[in-house]
Amino acid sequence: MTATRTTWAARAATLSIEGRAFIGDEYCAASGGSHFACYSPIDGSLLTQVARCGAVEVELAVRIARLSFAGGDWACATPRERKAVLLRWAALIEAHNDELALLETLDAGKPITDTSEGDIPAVAYCLQWFAEAIDKLPDELIPSERDFLGMVTREPIGVVAAIVPWNYPLLMAAWKFAPALAAGNSLILKPSEKSPLTAIRVAELGRQAGLPAGVFQVLPGFGEVGQALAAHPDVDCLAFTGSGATGRRILHAAADSNLKRVWLELGGKSPNIVLADCPDLPRAAKAAAAAAAIYSNMGEVCSAGSRLLVQRSIQAELSELLRNELAEYQPGDPLNPSTRMGALIDQDHLQRVQGFVASGRREAELLGGGQVARAHSGGFYLEPTLFACADQRPRIAREEIFGPVLSIIPFDEPQDAVRLANASEFGLAAAVWSADFAQAHALSRQLRAGTVWINCYDELSDMNFPFGGYKQSGNGRDNSLHALEKYSELKTTIARLR
Repeated sequence: MTATRTTWAARAATLSIEGRAFIGDEYCAASGGSHFACYSPIDGSLLTQVARCGAVEVELAVRIARLSFAGGDWACATPRERKAVLLRWAALIEAHNDELALLETLDAGKPITDTSEGDIPAVAYCLQWFAEAIDKLPDELIPSERDFLGMVTREPIGVVAAIVPWNYPLLMAAWKFAPALAAGNSLILKPSEKSPLTAIRVAELGRQAGLPAGVFQVLPGFGEVGQALAAHPDVDCLAFTGSGATGRRILHAAADSNLKRVWLELGGKSPNIVLADCPDLPRAAKAAAAAAAIYSNMGEVCSAGSRLLVQRSIQAELSELLRNELAEYQPGDPLNPSTRMGALIDQDHLQRVQGFVASGRREAELLGGGQVARAHSGGFYLEPTLFACADQRPRIAREEIFGPVLSIIPFDEPQDAVRLANASEFGLAAAVWSADFAQAHALSRQLRAGTVWINCYDELSDMNFPFGGYKQSGNGRDNSLHALEKYSELKTTIARLR
């Protein structure tokens, strides 16, 4: 039986929410009982009090992680043994899908259909994928001189810290912890203080699956936790998804401590290029609004196609098609399965996005949206917003907004589109729409972006493809076998045989 809004609300009323840190193999309060309030962006209601970890918890968690790594119960387990535990963990996540989805919706304001049918199943898939991959990666035997044997083996790095954002709270965490744990590391997860609940809950499921004590720990808290992890001399590697400003601070702290390996995914201002020979303009319009292009997930998507570059001869037609799409993404109650766009994460972020809208009203033409919605709810909602820009000079066309705001920017020739697309500090994703595949492919090769879609926008969720960016969108890649490279050391061993 399909769950209704009433069903989900009833479940929410009886949901038991854990707010303590997970250190070692148990939940515990922060030192001195320090905590912070966790509110729902749906209606501003208090969900629970969450442990506010600090230097004491970081020190304890790192020490336990180091001991767990050195003890070898996980690091020295065979790939097949690690695989079995991770698959059990994935199965438990599948069994608790509705609970985790509800936590994610209440905590982050995401539509319940997105979390229950998209995000949480994707977390289980991510764990399953890396679990299945880890026992199929061979080491290398190197051809060498007759009297020598050369080997290259892959080993875990040690203690890994992962700092993740609030827009896809558990999925972004899984993109870090699944490959890191599959490779044999011990990991400390610092979730965003704005959406920590699913990370806290999933730690217990990991313990039930058989993760040894200290292999997976969760430290909720504010920026000082992440900064302490970045500066800690006994953390060997740090993976981060978030803002460029925070990424820079992490790099400085890592350099000033032990030169730990740092991997950064820092967002984008992705161009979605539509040429005049686009094979299906209505489909392009729907894709520009849906998927992860801009209005799905309230625009809180690092790879969002927030710059729609349109060949001038079709600008008016595509703009009208997009205006019609706005009605499909009017904000609604996130607990209603029919809702396609939920709440922004909090009041501060709503005000930030409103600031961009105000700037757009001064520098561009507002084609639709831009108003606060559902104010009676106590939550933080904004209409899907569409601007027409004469060029790429307006602030809304240059800066990452991280909200449901789309800028249409005209161009004349395909090479003009490439020039505009690459005129950004970011390089996370891009798309090209054209009936001429040879032309689309040639343009895709010129785009400075980690992922380029042709005649679609983020429609395929497949762990086989690496995800990451060029330029100030970061370094390294999540997903695919390439992600394991971030959490592994390569050791060369040369033996004289006689």
